[in-house]
Amino acid sequence: MRGDTVRAVNRMTARWAGALPAGGSTVLSAAGVWPLLAPLADGAAGAAREELTEALGLPAEAAAGAARELVAGLGAIPGVASATGLWARAELRLRDSWVAGLPDAVLGRLTGDAAADRKALDAWAAERTGGLVPALPVAVDEETLLVLASAQTVRTTWVDPFWTRKARLTSGPWSGRTVTRLHRSTPALDDVGLADTEAGPLTVLRVRGDTGVDVHLLLGEPAAASGAVLRAGLDVLEGRSPAVPGDRLPTGDPGPGLEVRTARSTTPDPRLSASVPAFALSAGHDLLAHHGLFGLTAARDADRGHFPGVGDVPLAIGQGRQAATAEFTAQGFEAASVAAFGAFGAGAPPSTYTVRVVAVEVDRPFGFLAVHRASGLVLTAGWVERP
Repeated sequence: MRGDTVRAVNRMTARWAGALPAGGSTVLSAAGVWPLLAPLADGAAGAAREELTEALGLPAEAAAGAARELVAGLGAIPGVASATGLWARAELRLRDSWVAGLPDAVLGRLTGDAAADRKALDAWAAERTGGLVPALPVAVDEETLLVLASAQTVRTTWVDPFWTRKARLTSGPWSGRTVTRLHRSTPALDDVGLADTEAGPLTVLRVRGDTGVDVHLLLGEPAAASGAVLRAGLDVLEGRSPAVPGDRLPTGDPGPGLEVRTARSTTPDPRLSASVPAFALSAGHDLLAHHGLFGLTAARDADRGHFPGVGDVPLAIGQGRQAATAEFTAQGFEAASVAAFGAFGAGAPPSTYTVRVVAVEVDRPFGFLAVHRASGLVLTAGWVERP
């Protein structure tokens, strides 16, 4: 995967994390949204194209190719699966060049039967995520002309698994609750680090997976907001806020959740002891609630079309949602997301006219003439007694 694409997706993750409301669990995947915004930018014009370009962080003309490479790159990672789907109504004739620029996509038709379309799209989401996301997160009705969706799953097993213990917590915001705690001890001190970030001191614990996918756990100060901590974690990941590794941390309590001390051992190896809570969570996101973040402010305007490069019917974006899940257990990590955008017809409705209607109902025996038009010649005459 290209470095500029990775950085662009990560920047979207950081902006999205920064826009999250305080409090409450959530899970999101900009890597599942970015590959959908890219082809939309490629097919957009005017203000919609400019806004999508800004949100993507890459020129619109290069975004579709970058999205194809991104989806292919995701699919090449062991334990990661990525898929794209496109469904359109028959009356929307899609541009062949635009369809050819999509990531390797499942192409389907919307029938206009809301129940049948809903069933087909939900089945696609469930199949592509192994049932982790059982339904497409957007509604489909007779007004929907196009649905563009992505599905992604991530599965990895820990290189060093944890062991599990139930524990009743006696301090902190979870005091009094009995939770599943995961514990392990390894010699890899460089799997933990402490960084000075814009959100304050941040402890980063990396849990290595055997597919080349790691999970970084981020712990800030108690008053640090969730969005700020997530953004700070991205700053650490990309080197903007370097972390001091575990083997260089001072003795004592140098940072959030950290204690550095000496202890007697039967082996010469250092020890990184970790105790973390198991978790399983899910979240749904209305992407249009953050239309500016995703470059979709102009694209929502139904007074005119914004995607002439997509098809021959003026289109506006009517829906954008993502459903996501994540589970962190003693053995590994599993996550899934499905994102989708729904488009409907845009522009002024066609003019209406007052016209004369003449109705003819033949409901008894009748005769007929077959006439040569140019000459008026009756070729055949007949009578129909019974239909």
